[in-house]
Amino acid sequence: MATIRIPFENMKQVFRRALVKVGFAPERADQLAEVFAQNSLDGVASHGWNRFPVFMGHIAQGYIHFTAEPEKVIAMGAWEQWDGKLGPGPLNALAATRRAMELAREYGIGCVGLRNTNHWMRGGTYGQLAAQAGFVLICWTNAVATMPPYGSRDIRLGNNPLVLAVPRRDGPVVLDIAMSQFAFGKLEVAARRGEELPVPGGFDADGRPTQDAAVILEEGRALPIGYWKGSGLALLLDMTAALLSGGLATHEIVQRKAERAVSQIFIAFDVAKAASAVWVEAEIENIIADLRAAQPDAPGDEVLFPGERVLKNRQENLADGIPVDETVWQDILNMAG
Repeated sequence: MATIRIPFENMKQVFRRALVKVGFAPERADQLAEVFAQNSLDGVASHGWNRFPVFMGHIAQGYIHFTAEPEKVIAMGAWEQWDGKLGPGPLNALAATRRAMELAREYGIGCVGLRNTNHWMRGGTYGQLAAQAGFVLICWTNAVATMPPYGSRDIRLGNNPLVLAVPRRDGPVVLDIAMSQFAFGKLEVAARRGEELPVPGGFDADGRPTQDAAVILEEGRALPIGYWKGSGLALLLDMTAALLSGGLATHEIVQRKAERAVSQIFIAFDVAKAASAVWVEAEIENIIADLRAAQPDAPGDEVLFPGERVLKNRQENLADGIPVDETVWQDILNMAG
């Protein structure tokens, strides 16, 4: 499959045109286009240009209520619960992140439980937003079941992505991980390109670990990170997401078409309330300096902090354009008209 490079602003405008064409208000189309284009720019094609046609398909099928906006249901001081009303996942998540930051400015900590929402695309988007504003953010989502619990052949657990973000002057530190070894969007990209995964990412029909992304997608049995550790963490993230948001757990959303009505949690900390900005920055840099002092496995390699590769991808793609599969891009151009 041929790869072409598309400038960031061009890509964003194409996304915007496609969204306006299906009925999004211009301001909301701008926000969504920014999310998809930024994910693409940062090298996360699985939740950028590669995911955009799927998102548009869910709009056409009525799975996403594109005019819906989240509504506060319960306020308990620094902890609130909101109903996403099956609106666009990224817009709901942006609103929840901003509200968590507002609560943190008032209380030092702010927690928003968001229920009845849709796929948020890349969780790191919200970590970056909060960290760039000076907040520490912890957020996660539950998901449709795609993994067997450790020691089982039956699919019961979601990949339940978890994000931790810390502010930093020269670019935030953002960990964005699924509880499966590979997010399903990355499996789709690897399968389309016929690429073997670098390590086993799931199981084949006989229950054997495999690096074949297409087989994993066909069987729908992803491998939890850390085996029993990832299995347990996925379960507890699902439990707490449902309890803190008042929403559905994975076993309740598994039978629904597409991944919708999920539960998400956003917890922001205003670290400036507890310590000076100077101390916060110095402490972060000291930790990173200690990390960089570690000897790489191979000469010429680098020891990177979480999110650093994203910063490098962003610089390269701003300069050279975002690499896109030509056939997928043509489909997106057709959507934009």
